[in-house]
Amino acid sequence: MKIAIIGTRGIPNNYGGFEQLAEYLSLGFLKKGHEVFVYNSSRHKFQEKKWNGINLIHQFDPEFILGTIGQFFYDFNCILNSRKHNFDVIINLGYTSSSIFLWLFSKKSNIITNMDGLEWKRTKYSKYVQRFLMFSERLAVKKSTLLVADSIAIQTYLLKKYNIKSHFIAYGACLFEKENPLILNSFNLNPFSYSMLIARMEPENNIEMILEGVVSSKSDNLFLVVGNYSNKFGLYLHSKFNFDKRIIFTGPIYDFETINNLRFFSNLYFHGHSVGGTNPSLLEAMGCKALICAHNNEFNKSVLGSNGYYFNSNKEVIKILDETNKSSQINQLFINNNYLNIKDNYSWEKIINQYENLIIK
Repeated sequence: MKIAIIGTRGIPNNYGGFEQLAEYLSLGFLKKGHEVFVYNSSRHKFQEKKWNGINLIHQFDPEFILGTIGQFFYDFNCILNSRKHNFDVIINLGYTSSSIFLWLFSKKSNIITNMDGLEWKRTKYSKYVQRFLMFSERLAVKKSTLLVADSIAIQTYLLKKYNIKSHFIAYGACLFEKENPLILNSFNLNPFSYSMLIARMEPENNIEMILEGVVSSKSDNLFLVVGNYSNKFGLYLHSKFNFDKRIIFTGPIYDFETINNLRFFSNLYFHGHSVGGTNPSLLEAMGCKALICAHNNEFNKSVLGSNGYYFNSNKEVIKILDETNKSSQINQLFINNNYLNIKDNYSWEKIINQYENLIIK
């Protein structure tokens, strides 16, 4: 089949979750004998027309000029271009800036939209933007051939709100098996003597709540905040918490060997995400044998189950930090259960097969 993947900044991945999904799906489809095309931003660092046998179609992306509104023009350019290629299937990753143009897709192509999370719930958006995102969500539901929900909670939401069935396919994750404590030397860290979080600096990721707990805790352990803090909220967090010498803002870390070792050798791994479906960073932490402390919401609980700790407030964060150690027997059981969960239910091979089965129905 002739398959296109649209809605990301492109591959090879150097940005985020949807780009990672596009990378694994395209490689998987190629191995299964499909002809695969991935749409890339004109600003992507990789400018060749092929990557590992996958066709790349670069389209003008004015986000660097116009800001967020530029994403709409980029998606518009990608969708217009797709009309020239007679794709059998177009996998549309997300709907935020593309749904108003979905009617432009060729009628000959089946459109499979991954609905991502509940974007309109993100507090960084104004009420007007949130209303637009709700409108976009409705358009995506109406104009897509098939819908993919990356969590059971999203699948249930779509059924209740729109009375429409979607197909549950989560993200995938790899198992981390090559730990190297020497990686910690450049951070002046000792194994299991620090805790950490990895997140975009956004209010709905509950970073402020977590760091308020760190400041008030009795623990002497360092706490790494991994992520780009150059945006407005990130700078606010840095200004508020940088006084505490235990808290280290590392900035973004893109090297997977480094980030996976940091996860593996952490005492506690905090996951504060509260909006969205199955979050890739949560799965990756599970595959790295991190001991996870997650914000208490249906999205995280549907993945983690009872194999971790949950918090709703900074007081609960304090209790976890002061009383929890990765080495205890019960915590090792949590870690092993999560590791097996990734192996059995979230392997990339399984995710790729699920998408292919959906495509060839």
